[in-house]
Amino acid sequence: MFHDQSMRERIKKKLPYMFWVAEKELSRGGHVGMEVGTLREKILVALLMYKFGADKVKEPPINSPQADVIIEGHCAPISIKTKTGRGHSGVKLVWTVDWQKVEEFYRTYEPSTDLIMAVVDWSRTGFLAYVPQIIQRDTFKALGRERYIHCPKRGTNPRGVEFSSEAFRMNIEQARKEGLVIDIDWKIEGVDIPYNPYARWVELWERD
Repeated sequence: MFHDQSMRERIKKKLPYMFWVAEKELSRGGHVGMEVGTLREKILVALLMYKFGADKVKEPPINSPQADVIIEGHCAPISIKTKTGRGHSGVKLVWTVDWQKVEEFYRTYEPSTDLIMAVVDWSRTGFLAYVPQIIQRDTFKALGRERYIHCPKRGTNPRGVEFSSEAFRMNIEQARKEGLVIDIDWKIEGVDIPYNPYARWVELWERD
């Protein structure tokens, strides 16, 4: 998909609008809820369905907690991550508020999925990247566990375990070298795009 030029152009054109709609749907009082990450993930799963066929795109088994989607015939499950803003920090490897689970994850983690990463930077340029498991494993080996994983500080309320900024940067740089990064212009501000978050639900109520 990332080497298909027509798909790359379609993603550059359509993804900003779709993510913009996701934010509009989940905005309350000018603030976007954390659920936007889940809705963005669904948009990217729908992209995979469009490209490979809905019958080939499956939910992962329950014993694959790092995976978000499986493509039939593909060599590895896929994890989907999205973040807003510049920089390389703040990308979760796992969400948890349990310190015991944080420690267990840190001890046992190794890259086990391919990764699709969307970095949204409204009014600037971000990207959509595909990072195969082999790139992540090479980075993990080069940095070691301590430098690859960023854990929350003891005594704080954990919100999960993150990629270190260095690990995230190295993964994306290597993916870019292999043509697996699509730069996306997120400048949608000032465009008059009508959107009514209730319209589809009204339409469903109106149907016989």
